[in-house]
Amino acid sequence: MSNAVKLEVGSDGILVATMDLPGRPMNVVGDTLMEGIAEAVTKLADPAVKGMILASGKADFCAGGDLDRMSRWTTPEEPFEASMAMKKVLRQLELQGKPVVAAINGHVLGGGLEIALACHARFAIDDPRLKIGQPEVKLGLLPGGGGTVRLPRLVGIQTALQICGEGNDIAPAKAKEMGLLADLAKDRDDLMAKARAWIAANPKAKQPWDQPKFRFPGGDSRSPAVVQMWAIAPSIASQKTWGNYPAVRHIMSSIFEGGLLDFEAASVVESRYFAACVISQESKNIINTLWYQLNAIKKGASRPTGVAPSKVKKLGILGAGMMGGGIAYVSAKAGIDVVLLDTTQEAADRGKAYSQGLLDKAVKKGRSTAEKRDALLAKIVPTTKFEALAGCDLVIEAVFEDRAIKAEVTKKAEAVLAADKVFASNTSTLPITGLAQASARPKNFIGLHFFSPVDKMPLVEIIVGKETSDETLACGFDYVLQIGKTPIVVNDSRGFYTSRVFATYVMEGIAMLKEGVHPRSIEVAGLQAGMPMPPLALQDEVSLSLSMHVAEQTKKDLAAEGKSVPEHPGLGVIKQLCEIGRIGKKAGKGFYDYGEDGKALWPELTKLYPTAAQQPGQRELIDRLMFAQANEAARCYGEGVLRSVADGNIGSIFGWGFAPFHGGALQFINAMGAKAFVARARELAAKFGPRFEPAKGVVKMAESGGQFRDAG
Repeated sequence: MSNAVKLEVGSDGILVATMDLPGRPMNVVGDTLMEGIAEAVTKLADPAVKGMILASGKADFCAGGDLDRMSRWTTPEEPFEASMAMKKVLRQLELQGKPVVAAINGHVLGGGLEIALACHARFAIDDPRLKIGQPEVKLGLLPGGGGTVRLPRLVGIQTALQICGEGNDIAPAKAKEMGLLADLAKDRDDLMAKARAWIAANPKAKQPWDQPKFRFPGGDSRSPAVVQMWAIAPSIASQKTWGNYPAVRHIMSSIFEGGLLDFEAASVVESRYFAACVISQESKNIINTLWYQLNAIKKGASRPTGVAPSKVKKLGILGAGMMGGGIAYVSAKAGIDVVLLDTTQEAADRGKAYSQGLLDKAVKKGRSTAEKRDALLAKIVPTTKFEALAGCDLVIEAVFEDRAIKAEVTKKAEAVLAADKVFASNTSTLPITGLAQASARPKNFIGLHFFSPVDKMPLVEIIVGKETSDETLACGFDYVLQIGKTPIVVNDSRGFYTSRVFATYVMEGIAMLKEGVHPRSIEVAGLQAGMPMPPLALQDEVSLSLSMHVAEQTKKDLAAEGKSVPEHPGLGVIKQLCEIGRIGKKAGKGFYDYGEDGKALWPELTKLYPTAAQQPGQRELIDRLMFAQANEAARCYGEGVLRSVADGNIGSIFGWGFAPFHGGALQFINAMGAKAFVARARELAAKFGPRFEPAKGVVKMAESGGQFRDAG
């Protein structure tokens, strides 16, 4: 007898099966839960039982599959058999000849939705925060419990393809409109009442696909309208994924083939594609990083232990530019009172207006209300007076990347700030220990490196200076979680981790241009590699003048320390373009020309840097772009800039968009194997220079057969 599903038959003859997996905060799909549902199906066969309501004893209905179990599978037979076993139970459920209703009280995702789809009707509480969906594709998987079979038969092939292929959450009202839900309920009591009423009204319920005259809504895969959709869907998917995400291809194949077959045959086909996804390297990479490592970070793996949690109630921001304005917005949104300070009232007001613009858009689109907008804006006070920082728990400076300006505002802010409060710099490259020299209390000084645009970018890089205390780090970490961002913690160094490794990507693209590689080939290689933007376009976004400023500042700083670094071959190109005023997107011209119709590569680029007669293959270009990043990340790990493998992987994906299907810059090396990485890196070094010489730590791993791995 399973204790995962509690069974209770009421006086009306309706069986209420309540999923309540012991020892887990959520119901997850695995053997234990499916055994409980199988027992409920057996009980449903009792002649005295008229129908069944499948409910949940947890805050949510049911989440997806048990990833711990999936990560142990090594052969395709294991996921195939597990998938077929789940489907066997669900098929018995829907063919019992009695009505079964899913009473959805909270989130229903992945395998949880597949269980609900096997019920004859679904009712959900009308709460816009309630999430319904098949997010498996985001982990490199496909719905393997019947999702690609039942959804097309319920809502049509095109809608099913969208639900499974994009993996986005659906709100209850939208789900009802699509035909996923029979109706919405006000609360849990209303939910159960509606479920009972439906059972009473449909004593011999059958699934649409089990009716003798069933037709796919909108047609099956043979129908002309759907054939037309299938003619273009693969090319649209390829344009978005560049073939890097096999799960997208497998989802399309499963839905297409399932649209030509009967229900049972389609179910077998789906399980085969599910198995192919589970054992793919891409899925293993994504699950390892974007599930296990990300969850470990969010649970505080990088936070000092033994320091009590803290909350920021009042925040000071110095500098009301786009970055300061963005930090003000996300902080006020999290309920924090914000003092936004700049040199003129006009500049401070402009910083607040950034939030106004974002909120006005949200109101216009119906995602917020005028009252909520005004309440949030009231939390941001623009000012020119440092006295207004009194009572702040944390002050973040987001002024220009200039040591003297940063030192000046540090001193002025600390004069008002309570002795135990924290001062943070949003610098992207200047070492924190050096900036902390202007502070009267370097123990309370830390780096909080935000990414632009702040309202969209999920990461904050926390930089620990030589004297930064554990209490200060804990305060910074807690604040980042408080505003709904993901923190990574790194040790102090020039460029820290993200800026340092990100630069290798754009600089390698620029070096290729100098060598005579056609700019279009460079840009396509970046996209084929899985990066969100190609290198030359990305450099334009960052601005060539800023990169030049950072390079000059770095050279000056190193000279003062009696050091020098070899100049990257791409730097001369940046300098040359800056000299002719092509400083990037903000000026309307850089590697690209920017106009009302969008952007296009500057036609003169190939005249300035003539295209070589012999062009390299795309594979070589992709390798250069990816190895430059992964190798620099490995150096950061070896030098102790990175404190953990998880911080390295998550930082690379969330910080600058390192191709997610590789699972991060360090996982890229793990997946390839250190030995193969070292061999290829040495080939690239022989051809393109010492910057590709493999990091010492990776050479050692190649000799020992080791991997980048965190303890625990």
